[in-house]
Amino acid sequence: MLKSGGYVPDPLSTGLGNEVIHLRLSLPAHTPIDPDQSAYGDIFIFPSGNIVSWAIPESTITSVAALIHPSAESSHQETETEHLEFLEDARKSSSFIHGDVITIGTAAADTVGDSRTIEVSAENRSKQNTPTVLAKIAFSSGLARSTKLAVLESLLNKYLESTASIPVLLSRGSRLPFTRSFILKKTGELLHFRAQLNLYSELTDNLPDIFWDSRSELGLEGYYENVGRELDVRVRIRQLNEKLDYANEMAGVLRERLSERHGLVLEWM
Repeated sequence: MLKSGGYVPDPLSTGLGNEVIHLRLSLPAHTPIDPDQSAYGDIFIFPSGNIVSWAIPESTITSVAALIHPSAESSHQETETEHLEFLEDARKSSSFIHGDVITIGTAAADTVGDSRTIEVSAENRSKQNTPTVLAKIAFSSGLARSTKLAVLESLLNKYLESTASIPVLLSRGSRLPFTRSFILKKTGELLHFRAQLNLYSELTDNLPDIFWDSRSELGLEGYYENVGRELDVRVRIRQLNEKLDYANEMAGVLRERLSERHGLVLEWM
């Protein structure tokens, strides 16, 4: 599908096509580029449907998303977007994130500190670019994890808003004026949410499978974990679980109400 749109997946032959699709696009000639920045941008598409782009115009991302949407399964109505800045540093061979800025070290490990100008062939340049792309994949995987979490946070917050009146009514000793269809609907919504949470089980994984076979000297695991720390992923997961526990309690109250009504009907009969 991407090839039909003129895109070339995995241009650097990383071999990660089953876990992430990499696209590399040349930037338009009129695009303002920092002298230290590359004249191309990268797009990474994950199996979950998350798209992470580096220096790519939003219009292009929209086109790519529309192109792959027909192949999506159980697509979300909700979309979440996060924006971070990044820069490339030709003086560093390692990368890092500080606040909302990601620094990608583009220097080859064996040429750091060497001020000589070295001409390399296109093939060697591609090989040198591979660690940089892997670093971007590691950061992108962490960013994708954060947006997955943001979608779940939004869905759960909407659910809690729809049941916010229950504690107030209970504190007043009032009867719950909810119909059977409303209670069943709320129970179904919570079950649907939990199903989506199970689909995102990698949220709680320490490290995605994509990095298990990577060379330790590349530091990809550290890049992934650093993104999680900067974006408070673990704190947000804990808060999500606490809210989910609360939502389960509210659903339990509604089910008890439905059971009481059913019992009263049987008594009247």
